[in-house]
Amino acid sequence: MSSNNLLEKVKQLREITGVGFKDCKNAISETNGDIEKSIELLRKKGIAKANKRMTRVASEGLVSIYEDSNKFAMIELNSETDFVAKNNEFIKFAEELAMIALKENGKIENVMTSKMKNKKKVQDNLIDLISKIGEKITIRRCAYIEGSNNINFSYTHSSIKKNIGKLGVLLSLTTTKSKSEILDFGKQLAMQVAASSPLSIDRNDLDQNILKKEKEIIDDELKNSGKDSKIIDKIALGKLNKFISENTLLNQEWIMEPKKKVKDIIKEIGGKEKIEIKKFTRFKVGEGI
Repeated sequence: MSSNNLLEKVKQLREITGVGFKDCKNAISETNGDIEKSIELLRKKGIAKANKRMTRVASEGLVSIYEDSNKFAMIELNSETDFVAKNNEFIKFAEELAMIALKENGKIENVMTSKMKNKKKVQDNLIDLISKIGEKITIRRCAYIEGSNNINFSYTHSSIKKNIGKLGVLLSLTTTKSKSEILDFGKQLAMQVAASSPLSIDRNDLDQNILKKEKEIIDDELKNSGKDSKIIDKIALGKLNKFISENTLLNQEWIMEPKKKVKDIIKEIGGKEKIEIKKFTRFKVGEGI
């Protein structure tokens, strides 16, 4: 490692941890310039306490999507405040991350070690951004879709510019129809995913643990109702089926025509040709944090 590079790493580590020059220099040398490992090393030695900045919650931020030739990548970049999420440097960083994610097929571990336009690795640029802005910033998750047999779509909600916003969706369909024939439907279906937040494509894909938990909630709600057990069982089944319909994409009401379900619209548009939903991914900034 060159002396200039060493000094830059030491400076970054000092800004993040508040630890003195000598200890930071030793940590950087021992970890071959890895900032994250250096922080861990200093903490293990008792020199650095858990950095307050990195223990704060980063639940604001942006979702960024990049597409090229039926391939799509989507990333979620988090910050502590919405003010930072509107920062031009933060936005540019999110845009370039999505481009890199596409090249790396959505593998976040590869994204972190990839080089950006300034020839520095993503993880090093991230630390620079944290140091400059003064907030915790994290690259939370990444998604990717491709396939010559699929027709793919994306949608961004609450956009601050093209393909960057607070909520993003990637959607993959299989059909013998051309993309131009299902272009409007694909966009509308991606909007459906954004608005209705389904948990799975169909009831068979729904996590059984989620169903079990929902059934427990319904049973607890009804057990003290004083109704006959047969009536309770019937009500419970109805409530569970309603939960399944509301949370599985094919069984949801179509937002453009609520009297019909998504699966009905697919049959209408498909006609004699089959349209199948292969995959969807929905990222909402901060959801679950």
